[in-house]
Amino acid sequence: MPTLTLKNVLNLDGTPEDITLESSKDQTIDGEGRLTVMPALIDPHVHFRVPGQSYKEDFASGARAALAGGVTHVFDMPNNDPPTIDQETLKQKKKLIDKQLADAKIPLRYDLFIGADEKTMNDIFRIRDEVIGIKLFMGCSTNDMCVEDPAAMKRLFQIAAEEQMIVAVHAEDQQILKVNRDLYKARTDVKAHSIIRSRDAAIRATERALDYALDANAEVYFCHVSTKEEVDLIRKAKRSGQLAWLEVTPQHLFFNQDNYEELGSRIQMNPPVREREDQWALWEAVIDGTADTIGTDHAPHTLQEKSRPYPDSPSGMPGVETRLPLLLNAASEGKLSLNRIVELCRLNIESIFQIPTNDDKVLVDLSLEKEVKDDEMKTKCKWSPFSGRKLKGWPVYTILKGEVFRV
Repeated sequence: MPTLTLKNVLNLDGTPEDITLESSKDQTIDGEGRLTVMPALIDPHVHFRVPGQSYKEDFASGARAALAGGVTHVFDMPNNDPPTIDQETLKQKKKLIDKQLADAKIPLRYDLFIGADEKTMNDIFRIRDEVIGIKLFMGCSTNDMCVEDPAAMKRLFQIAAEEQMIVAVHAEDQQILKVNRDLYKARTDVKAHSIIRSRDAAIRATERALDYALDANAEVYFCHVSTKEEVDLIRKAKRSGQLAWLEVTPQHLFFNQDNYEELGSRIQMNPPVREREDQWALWEAVIDGTADTIGTDHAPHTLQEKSRPYPDSPSGMPGVETRLPLLLNAASEGKLSLNRIVELCRLNIESIFQIPTNDDKVLVDLSLEKEVKDDEMKTKCKWSPFSGRKLKGWPVYTILKGEVFRV
């Protein structure tokens, strides 16, 4: 059996060691006592735009971006064109993905969410073993995929409990969003985005989802939590024994509303960036263990689209390849440990979604300082909201199924 030898690499404690992995050919990477080996990461929240918007991203370009960020496994979201809401759309999406990855010769690991839809939710049992979970948009985001009817939402959580499936929630209350759009329809500055998609919309939706999940005894995974009040609600639910999970994004950890002045619609996302106090609350959740995962909500658009005047500028930004450098830089500043990064970006995700572990690795240079540059991004959209930031700590090699990818 051919092997890949990682020679003189450092483990998470900084101790030198040699590691042998199965591979397609005999090869050696010499870490020279400089490269640190980590388990390769999982991104539980990406939008690789297949099908329907492959000019922004596809699974080939998305896979290259993932590998550049030390990621070998992604969970892709269902708000595509057409949306992935039933067995047939799921089948067609997988067919496209498999072809794109085969053509790119990248064996990226992936799982898919099925989208909650009032017309098809009763058929979810048919695809229970083909998806990683159910995605519920309580408020419409980048398309019209959302469930507004409370009775339908309650039924969805009941189905999830019966089928032992996780409901991943985009928690923004659609009725509040509608009222705010009417109230602030004259606003054409992107700062209005954080007012229209208000904190109250997020808090109210989170309260309701926690109640629905508790009543049904269903597991609920809150995507891209953005406010301190949501953190408090989920922390309280977890302490009471409820199976509720909290995801944060790098965007909400590293940006706040003050950054609109410099970056404008480049940091426009749903839910929006919030106040400094919310940013601090999210960091506290990361540090004290309330946050379970860091997902990127990698949602690329072209710069031409993002340059449209608000509100015509779309929400979303790329992030799958910058999450690890951002967190390694934070570790270099003493904000969190390498072990905590692995928990948030690998181990907890495996545990929550009950997926088997693997031997994928990422080798990082903790001393490497480099600037984030748009033209070096692997994502098809070729930009990053973090462009211009100098970060300390970057992946150098990503090892996927025994294959070595230099990044």
